[in-house]
Amino acid sequence: MMFYRLFRLVVKELQALLGNTQGRKLLIVPVLLQTALFPFAATLEVKNATIAIYNQDSGVASRELMQRLAHTGAFAELVMVHSDQQLQQVIDNQQTLLAVRFAPDFTERLLSHRGASLNLLLDGRRSNSAQIASGYVMQVVNAYATEQGGNPGSDLMIRNLYNPNLDYKWHVLPSLIAIITTVGCLIVTALSVAREREEGTFDQLLVSPLTPAYIMAGKLVPGILVALFQGSIIAFAARFIYGVPFTGSLPVLFLGLICYGMALAGVGLFISSISATQQQAFLGVFAFMVPAVILSGYVAPIENMPLFLQWLAHVNPLTYLILIVKGCFLKGMGLSGALPHLWPMLVIAVCTLTLALRLFRSHIA
Repeated sequence: MMFYRLFRLVVKELQALLGNTQGRKLLIVPVLLQTALFPFAATLEVKNATIAIYNQDSGVASRELMQRLAHTGAFAELVMVHSDQQLQQVIDNQQTLLAVRFAPDFTERLLSHRGASLNLLLDGRRSNSAQIASGYVMQVVNAYATEQGGNPGSDLMIRNLYNPNLDYKWHVLPSLIAIITTVGCLIVTALSVAREREEGTFDQLLVSPLTPAYIMAGKLVPGILVALFQGSIIAFAARFIYGVPFTGSLPVLFLGLICYGMALAGVGLFISSISATQQQAFLGVFAFMVPAVILSGYVAPIENMPLFLQWLAHVNPLTYLILIVKGCFLKGMGLSGALPHLWPMLVIAVCTLTLALRLFRSHIA
């Protein structure tokens, strides 16, 4: 009997969520838009950039290198300058991402194997893109130097595991599964209790035969279902529309989403319990979202963070879900590989749900 009442509470929550067109759009439209935009907008690849050339050399080597740079996909335009002042000006005005200066004896030193050098000037205001673009320039220069019998440095054979072509969509789309489900699950659970207070149905819920634990469970299940639904949409698009390979276990992926949904629902219910209105709950969701994404390792490696931020990253459930999703897509991860990331999410879920339940009971008392 109690489980039937719990089922009816879950149905009530889903009806409140999906019973109007606005609610359905809120769950589906952002997922579709972000799935369409993120793989193309959220990228660190450098394409169609502008490079400035200050060529003080009149030899064949500098002209050949300029032609090769012009035909790379990274640089759509070469801007020729004729003085250091012009070089400084195009960088100051952000007309170019980086500049190359050929010394007057560049060709002579290169062809005589005396160690020709280039001067690269990068725009430090766009440091990440400039560093990546400078790597493209050095690849072109080293390849040409090797053809001429020079020694560009150590002969490295580079092989990229799990993403051999360094396709940035393979990095963005699996991570997007985790990030989008975070938004959906948090909003659904964080608004649940606050919505009941605003609509005046919270007191009716308290006098029902359901205990506070069952009420919390009834608020928890819809959040997990939303996480599974949104994650499935993005996973389908990643595999069959964008061509990201899926080499792992589908049940492990859904198990990770369920564990993550439980951990995140605890956070959402905690936010909902301390919020008097839905507006406050929205603010609480976004106050949690931004640090969670930054500390998850998606933006920057966790190892690069200060020690106290690394500790925070290890109590962030998003950190573990991103590892599971990427592992299932790119590394062929099975249950044994996912277990070291599943149990921390379960521990976080127990802690967050227990805290939310205690806070919920204190409001009842």
